[in-house]
Amino acid sequence: MTGQQPRPQRRSRRVAMSAEEIDAYLAAERTCRVATVNERGPHVTALWFAWHERALWLYSITDSQRWVDLRRDPRIAILVDSGHDYFELRGAEITGVAEQVGEAPRTGEHCPELVEPEKLFAHKYFGVEELPYDGRHGWLRVTPEKINSWDFRKMLAGQ
Repeated sequence: MTGQQPRPQRRSRRVAMSAEEIDAYLAAERTCRVATVNERGPHVTALWFAWHERALWLYSITDSQRWVDLRRDPRIAILVDSGHDYFELRGAEITGVAEQVGEAPRTGEHCPELVEPEKLFAHKYFGVEELPYDGRHGWLRVTPEKINSWDFRKMLAGQ
């Protein structure tokens, strides 16, 4: 699916975010919920992420259930949402396939594809320019096949 546009959203176009709004929202939010599947069923966990070049980048522990699940079946669903009151609710649901990028676990070996995502992640979560490698994490890139988004604040704006 790399290089292709995600399928268009069919429902709730009135509250759907534009591509630019999705980019801004995902760049700012900090936590996503990642759903994978294994022989026992679905598995959902919270994780930090980076949004770069219309892909979601996950920095995951390589011996986690999530990593094991994705090696068996790379299909993934991710939810990023925010808001407390109904007319504040915003979010994006991303479905796609996760692919490992770089060595796993990550030790800092040069990988051109990871230069920008690692800078974004290091700055966003640690306030530093360079990501400290711990020998436990690896990178997964999810290029969306589909993005469903909503911003219920738009319902108030339309009144």
